[in-house]
Amino acid sequence: MSYATLDDLIARAGETEIRQIADRDFDGAIDAHVIAEALAHADNLVNGYIATKYTLPFSVVPDLVRTWAIDIARHRLHHEAPPEWVVTDYDNAIAALKDVAKGAITLPIASGDTPATSSGTTMFAAPEEVFSDHALRGWRC
Repeated sequence: MSYATLDDLIARAGETEIRQIADRDFDGAIDAHVIAEALAHADNLVNGYIATKYTLPFSVVPDLVRTWAIDIARHRLHHEAPPEWVVTDYDNAIAALKDVAKGAITLPIASGDTPATSSGTTMFAAPEEVFSDHALRGWRC
């Protein structure tokens, strides 16, 4: 299930703008594969941030997530030179997603959806100490 749809993009930006940025074969029609790629990119980016805090997929997409996906997809569709307001919306969406990942924003989720729980697995390990007493012998003042 995609977080946003073509209708969502049109509601946000208008059909004229979406046609202009998604008609890559210049036949006057919105190219479905271009929209699908932009929406998939937005879904993947959103999932990358929120999967750290929430179990996916959501049974009901929160409105905030839909809004962020729309802004990310719209930015992707403006692939050559997005207008300043599109860049601002994209930057705000990414900042909000980072806040979700940090736990600064909690999404209003349906009762059946649950926040992700830690598996207790170590995701990374620190390297061995580089500047140990042994490694620095002879370099002290």
